[in-house]
Amino acid sequence: MISGYSTRRVRPQSRETDQLLFLSVKQLCREIVGANMSNRMTADSAINVLSRRRDDQVVVSTMTIMAPWTAKGANERDLRCVGFMGGSSTLGLGVALARPDTAVWILDGDGSLAMQLGSLLTISNSAPENFVHIVFNNGVYDTSGAQPTLAAKNMSFAGLAKSAGYPHTYTFDNAETFDSEFDDILEQNGPVLIELMTEPIGKGYVPPKHSDEPETPALAKNWPIVQQSLLARE
Repeated sequence: MISGYSTRRVRPQSRETDQLLFLSVKQLCREIVGANMSNRMTADSAINVLSRRRDDQVVVSTMTIMAPWTAKGANERDLRCVGFMGGSSTLGLGVALARPDTAVWILDGDGSLAMQLGSLLTISNSAPENFVHIVFNNGVYDTSGAQPTLAAKNMSFAGLAKSAGYPHTYTFDNAETFDSEFDDILEQNGPVLIELMTEPIGKGYVPPKHSDEPETPALAKNWPIVQQSLLARE
């Protein structure tokens, strides 16, 4: 026996017990966070605002928001940032710099962006005018059971982006207000960050459907143009 620790073998729990424990913790997290989530818009209502303006923008989405966005607003000019949590903003930055003639929207999450806060400085210093960074702040890691994020306690991503040097930052907790102001926001030169205070979706991570077709044929078709743009910047 090591001092302070018992070497007694612990009887392994059954799969059913593990599942019940997970569901109990998940429900507890939702109840704790839910108490602080009143008066927020739903993610669907925010996505409706975005999808009505969807045209030829490249949209980079990540984690929980991918499934509801795909159902309403996605097309062949979408990039899904699946296995790179926190990387959607820098992935989108690369697209924005390579294609300055194309508007790029980032559909980010508070949990994801919290893992890569340094990206705000990189984006600010790169100053892409065609870059719109939309952060769905629901206060939880919805993909893994709705555990509260650090952003659940009085943290402002719009404030962080402003301090990092984003010229335009906004926060909305009401879909109607967001809808009425979004067109004017899109007229401004980026980088722009819009923080949307939303309720947790509550469905967990829904992986995208498998397809043997290329993920983004329109972007792949334009790859030679992207290469030329990159070479021109050197």
